[in-house]
Amino acid sequence: MSQAAAAGNKGNQVNKFTLAALAGVPLIMVLGNSMLIPVLPKMSEALKVSQMQISLVITLFSVPAGLVIPLAGFLSDRYGRKKVIIPSLFLYGLGGLLAGAAALFLKEKAFPLILGGRIIQGIGAAGTAPIAMAFCGDLWKGKERAKSLGVIEFSNGMGKVASPILGSLLGLIAWWAIFFFFPIVIAVVILGVWFITKEPDAQKEPKGVKQYLNSIKKIFKKKSPLLLSCFFAGSAALLILFGVLFYLSDYLEKKFAMDGVLKGAALAIPVLFMSTTSYITGALIKKQVSVMKWLVVIGHGLIAASLVTLPIFNNIYAFFAGISFAGIGTGLVLPCLNTLITSSTDKDERGLVTSLYGSVRFLGVAAGPPLFGWLVGIGPDVMFWASAGLAAVAAVLAFFFIKVKALQASQQEGNQKARETQAKQTVVDPVAQPAYIYNSLACWPNASVVARKPLPADRRRNGGGQVNNGGTTNQ
Repeated sequence: MSQAAAAGNKGNQVNKFTLAALAGVPLIMVLGNSMLIPVLPKMSEALKVSQMQISLVITLFSVPAGLVIPLAGFLSDRYGRKKVIIPSLFLYGLGGLLAGAAALFLKEKAFPLILGGRIIQGIGAAGTAPIAMAFCGDLWKGKERAKSLGVIEFSNGMGKVASPILGSLLGLIAWWAIFFFFPIVIAVVILGVWFITKEPDAQKEPKGVKQYLNSIKKIFKKKSPLLLSCFFAGSAALLILFGVLFYLSDYLEKKFAMDGVLKGAALAIPVLFMSTTSYITGALIKKQVSVMKWLVVIGHGLIAASLVTLPIFNNIYAFFAGISFAGIGTGLVLPCLNTLITSSTDKDERGLVTSLYGSVRFLGVAAGPPLFGWLVGIGPDVMFWASAGLAAVAAVLAFFFIKVKALQASQQEGNQKARETQAKQTVVDPVAQPAYIYNSLACWPNASVVARKPLPADRRRNGGGQVNNGGTTNQ
């Protein structure tokens, strides 16, 4: 038994090449929006469209992704992770080629086709990061699963930091060069996922569409206040983050004539604070539900306090200090929400709930740039105060609707179910073995015993009450 356990642990070890291939998937998704933010002003000028119109380049990527994520999750449960990830990456690259070719050959008339390419990319993005996380959950268990998901999240965070700088570097060539960069990187990730990763065999029959929809109703009937408040907090944090980055890109170029790599590095500052705080928070919170609730409240409170003071100071240093504190607040919020949402549901429902949360996050990203573009037209002060109000509302909802005792009870119930399931799987009634097996073992002490399925209880006993081991009975 000890040898079998050791073999099982060895089989559960994280394969570095497999994990590297899967870590490339969320990295691709992050590049989809963040890389374009530094070149949006140039794109707006070249295509002769307004700031509100150019924000659709972000929105029409994020909205399709948000809407299609639940469907991608369902299809991956039913048909396999690789069968969803690889076509999704292909669509992502195809959309980039379409947008880049339109920009290169149609010049000022390319805007509609660029938006079409972004829609295709958004549909492809739905089958990337959320499915890669589910893939890690399939491949590894326990500490190895946590380790692999940590690497996936780290890849996501580092992609957010590097993408503004990378987008600025590519923008030095031409603003449309970014679109051609997508298929080149995606080709490498597709090859890695195709040749290096291997899916485990399915353990049970997947749910049908009707069961899937019934699960949604069941979950929200029981836990709608908790889940909706967490969903709102997550989408609000990302709406504000991408809205601020969208505004910051235009602000730095117009007021300070900042461009190129310097501008990309400036845009990366709040994201770097967010990613670093997220990493530290994720490492420290563990399973402390009460701490997570207060970090969500404090994080959104910090975002609100930072944004409400920005109009007061007309100073570049104070401005960057303010948005950096907002990034820290976002870094406190997001890892706690991830853990709260996954801890509030059973294993069978977890994939569904996280897919819905991923959709809401994408929709928050989609709403940020156009909303901030509209608000900045009214006035920058109004924009900052409105976003501060949104963060304050999220903090209040989290304070009232994230119930610590209910979450702790849900975790205890889930742990009890897991222990009962494990007990059922490991406890096996002893079955008497024929004498010749013991004789053979006496002669061959190193021989291994091959387990066989025991007969049903009513067939293991003959009429005289003796055990029937499957052979002929003595008459």
